[in-house]
Amino acid sequence: MTTSSRRVPSIARGLTLGLMTTLLASTALAQTPDYRARLPQDEVIYFLMPDRFDNGDASNDTGGMSGGRLDHGFDPTHEGFYHGGDLAGVERRLDYIQGLGATAIWMAPIFKNKPVQGEPGREFAGSHGYWITDFTRVDPHFGDEAAMRALVEAAHARGMKVYLDIVANHTADVIRYRECPANDCAYRSRADYPFTRRGGVDGEVINNGFNGRNFDRLTDTDYAWTPYVPAGEETVKVPAWLNDPAYYHNRGDTTFRGESSLDGDFAGLDDLMTEHPRVVEGMIEIFGDWIDRYQIDGFRIDTARHVNPEFWQAFVPAMIARAEANGIPNFHIFGEVYDVDPAVTARFTRVDGYPAVLDFAFQYTVTDIVARDVPPDRLARVFASDALYQGGEVGALGLPTFLGNHDMGRIGGFILTAKPDISNDELLQRATLAHAMMMFSRGAPTLYYGDEQGFSGDGGYGSARQDMFETQVASYRDDRIVGGAQPTFSTEAPLYRAIAAMARLRQADVRLRRGLQTVRFAAEAPGLLAVSRRIPDTAGETLIVYNTSTAPITANIEVDAAPADWSSSRGDCPTSATAPASIRVTVPALDYLICSSEGVR
Repeated sequence: MTTSSRRVPSIARGLTLGLMTTLLASTALAQTPDYRARLPQDEVIYFLMPDRFDNGDASNDTGGMSGGRLDHGFDPTHEGFYHGGDLAGVERRLDYIQGLGATAIWMAPIFKNKPVQGEPGREFAGSHGYWITDFTRVDPHFGDEAAMRALVEAAHARGMKVYLDIVANHTADVIRYRECPANDCAYRSRADYPFTRRGGVDGEVINNGFNGRNFDRLTDTDYAWTPYVPAGEETVKVPAWLNDPAYYHNRGDTTFRGESSLDGDFAGLDDLMTEHPRVVEGMIEIFGDWIDRYQIDGFRIDTARHVNPEFWQAFVPAMIARAEANGIPNFHIFGEVYDVDPAVTARFTRVDGYPAVLDFAFQYTVTDIVARDVPPDRLARVFASDALYQGGEVGALGLPTFLGNHDMGRIGGFILTAKPDISNDELLQRATLAHAMMMFSRGAPTLYYGDEQGFSGDGGYGSARQDMFETQVASYRDDRIVGGAQPTFSTEAPLYRAIAAMARLRQADVRLRRGLQTVRFAAEAPGLLAVSRRIPDTAGETLIVYNTSTAPITANIEVDAAPADWSSSRGDCPTSATAPASIRVTVPALDYLICSSEGVR
């Protein structure tokens, strides 16, 4: 949104009766021991990369392959190769994850990858998981079916959910184009190279009668470039239908703009023709089977914006139905739509049919506030845009909020980039405040592994994928640690302790998980941001007041008008209102307080 508003109108006011009834009925489920009954907004998600988390079984470090690092991809000294973490390691650390307050684990893709790809001298390994060749099995670097089953069952026994990171946009880089031996074909558009001509609009007629819907007539694949599968890789992809170039766009590398954003290859990764009925059917088969086999609780979907809406309109309902058939009523699906404009991200909930998308607008704005001293009214504008999402403010409750990730970098690193001379104390204060803004504002807070240990990093991608175990990567060892260096997997690290305390507060107060949100005040300079969380038609509210400035601030904050007693959940809160509909608070610098009222005296 481009307009500024100091106060957002009460968001409960615009709810339909049906949405209010659903929300009220669901609040009773929050205390049930059945973890399946938790709604997406009840979760605290912990996002980890299995390869970088913990090495529970050193026998699978090379994935059972012989040769050197360019064969099996294992080199724990290089940030771009496998380091040895696996599913057994994740299972071994469930106490640690649960102790932090996380209730759901989201893992980067664990499917079998092409171990190494890239041109000579530019090789990297598939340790991140996004270069899939076999969509039906666990990558042998991470373990096997038994390891996967053991992890999921151990998590479920604790009441923790398991989310898989999945990919439907592309596969590993296998297909080549005869015209481009260096694998650097530029994108060729549908207008200049239509499906019904070979090599351009004036070329030989092929795929006669193909109109974009009758895919039985799309038999020739050389309309733009001439794709082929190199010798020795003809059957590398599983299921077998994925080996046929007919199910890919074959138009060259994307520019990430316009048509090529949907139909182009990501740096050579084979871009699936997701408008093809066989691809739709095949992907539903593949990922539905993972739900059947392992009782997975949700999917984070990679590169969601690079797939046509019609694919998602078929895929998402099929996954929800598959989960419900397996007794999983609150299957959480959220897409990666890498854009900071809520008008862009919200479209995927209204047109493509996503229940939720990662909240990049929240991430970007909170980073600006805590690292670059942007006024907190910017975040109020983000919240004002919640009306754009399907379901409006209720729908926005399920948006996963986050502070950084494996692609862009970490919140500690963002603060250090903006303030390289910052003191250790202030660095910890700002990082803690950022986590509080995520943990107590609307949405499903998503922790990036290692942030709780104070990892900062030197940037995005490889620089943000540090090892939780003792690292052999030199560039990781010299990172500045938020809160000071600790032993590996320390539960005494300052941020670990702070986040765990936040999670306990969030769990204890249903309004901090399911309450609709009203912005009470948002300063136009570094200062206070106050929000109330309330359950419609239920007495009481929880008020969170953040101070983004470097000085304490005392102010009157509007609250509900009914007389009420107040108590402190965190910080120094008054016991009663200063005047009807107003309480007076003092918030320390770069800190926050949480005040609660149970309603009319």
